[in-house]
Amino acid sequence: MSGHSKWSTIKHKKAALDAKRGKVFTQVIKELTVAARNGGGDPTGNPRLRTAIAEAKAANMPAENIKRAIQKGTGELPGVSYEEVVYEGYGPGGVAVLVEVLTDNKMRTTPEIRHLFSKHGGNLGEPNSVGWMFEKRGQILVPGSTTSEDRLMEIALEAGADDLEGAEGEYEVRTTAAAFAGVREALDKAGIAPSQAAVVMEAQNTVHLDGKRAQQCVKLLEVLEDHDDVQHVYANLEVDAADLETEAS
Repeated sequence: MSGHSKWSTIKHKKAALDAKRGKVFTQVIKELTVAARNGGGDPTGNPRLRTAIAEAKAANMPAENIKRAIQKGTGELPGVSYEEVVYEGYGPGGVAVLVEVLTDNKMRTTPEIRHLFSKHGGNLGEPNSVGWMFEKRGQILVPGSTTSEDRLMEIALEAGADDLEGAEGEYEVRTTAAAFAGVREALDKAGIAPSQAAVVMEAQNTVHLDGKRAQQCVKLLEVLEDHDDVQHVYANLEVDAADLETEAS
C-alpha cells in the first residue's frame, strides 16, 4: 500500500484509545450476552461465544464479568435484551460503510445513526445497498515479538489459514469465516497469543480519498464507532498517512 492505510488498519490502532474509554468492555459484554443467548452458554459448542470470550480475555476483563454476561444471555441472571441491527450507507466520496449494532431500543438508535451519517457528509442507505461489497473473513493479528514468521506461517497454514502478511511489527493471519475458529485454536495450543482475533467484514475493493474529503470520512467513521450501541464499523476507505496525521492534529 506504500503510505496508504485501510480503515481496518486505522481502527486497530485506535483500539487502545477505545479501551481507555471503557468502550471495549461494553462491546464485549454485549457480544458475550448475545452469543450466549443465541447459541447457549457452553463455548465448546458455540464458536461465536468462544471468540467473544477470547476478546474479553484479551481486553483483560475479569472472569466474573465474563461469567455474569454469559449468564444474562442464558437467562440465569436478569439482563437487557439486545437486538442485532446492521446499518448500511455511504460516506463522503462514495465510501461504503457497514455499521453493526446491538441495541435495546432500535427506535432510538436508528435516527441517531442516520443523524451521524447526515451530519458528517454521508447518508444512510437501504438494506443490502453496500453489504454485497463486503465478505465475511477471519482476521488474527499477532505481535511480531511473540513468534517467528516461519513458525506462525507453518501453524496457521496447516490449520487452514489462507494467507499471512507482516507489517509494522505484527503479522496478520487471514482465514475464511469457516476456518477462523480452527486457526485460532491452533495458535492457542501453540502458545501464540493474538492481540486481536475476530471474524470481520472485509471490503472487496477500496476507495481512495485524500485531503479534506478523506479527513471528513475518517471523522464520520470515528463518530459512528463512538456511538454507545455500535459494535463494529467497516468501510472500504483507503487514505494517505499524511491525511491521517493532519486529521489527528
